[in-house]
Amino acid sequence: MNRPSRSLLFVPGDRPERYDRAVASGAHEVILDLEDAVAPAAKDAARAEAAKWLANGGQACVRINPPDTPWHEDDLAALRALPRAAVMLPKANAGTLAQALAALPGQRIIALLETVDGYMDLPALARLPGLARIAFGSVDFAMDSGIADQDDAMTPVRTAIALASRHAGLPAPIDGVSLEFNDPDAMRAHAVRSRRLGFGGKLCIHPRQVAQVNAAWLPTEAEQSWARRVLEAFEASGGAATAVDGKMIDKPVVEQARGIVAQAGSAAMA
Repeated sequence: MNRPSRSLLFVPGDRPERYDRAVASGAHEVILDLEDAVAPAAKDAARAEAAKWLANGGQACVRINPPDTPWHEDDLAALRALPRAAVMLPKANAGTLAQALAALPGQRIIALLETVDGYMDLPALARLPGLARIAFGSVDFAMDSGIADQDDAMTPVRTAIALASRHAGLPAPIDGVSLEFNDPDAMRAHAVRSRRLGFGGKLCIHPRQVAQVNAAWLPTEAEQSWARRVLEAFEASGGAATAVDGKMIDKPVVEQARGIVAQAGSAAMA
């Protein structure tokens, strides 16, 4: 993919009638879910439906079942025959991720970090060759860790994931889902928080969440206006140190302003 996905929308693997609707939702990436969204009795049917859709030209990521389940090996076998499909590995730690990378060489694999075990492996996990990106399974992590995902309680965890991704040269990570989908203002606020903590995208569980997530990573009018003033002042100064809005402007600030202008331009052309 040319740019990291901002919005990644889950769709139950056993609901193939929703696959194309998910693709049309505006989400940057669709995740066919064979894990949490599918009852045990429907696992095999869901895998078969996902494989058929992907083999017929569909493009999506597939969240497979964890390694400690009876469906994991069959999921791997199905995805091995579909090398263009991306894979999301749940309950990832350094050991299980290494096994998945070996089983699916060359395929794009997203590690879903949602346990304390995986978090304690974070530096090693992030640096495994072949890993595409890290996603944070915040709901499961809250249950496993006992840390409530409220206010700033999980800010240190999210910051650590963002820094480990950056240090390993990975794209900015993907934040976990927000459970409400009828409150667009709350969804936008959650996604903006994710962006400010260094995340590059967010998992979605409903199409209504997608637009707010996409918008959260676009520069606001105020940010664009500030960036233009910075670049104009920097050009007028001939590259020397100057000030905008009473604050000194140096090279890192100028680069930030250039990034905002470029991002706004890309969004306008999309």
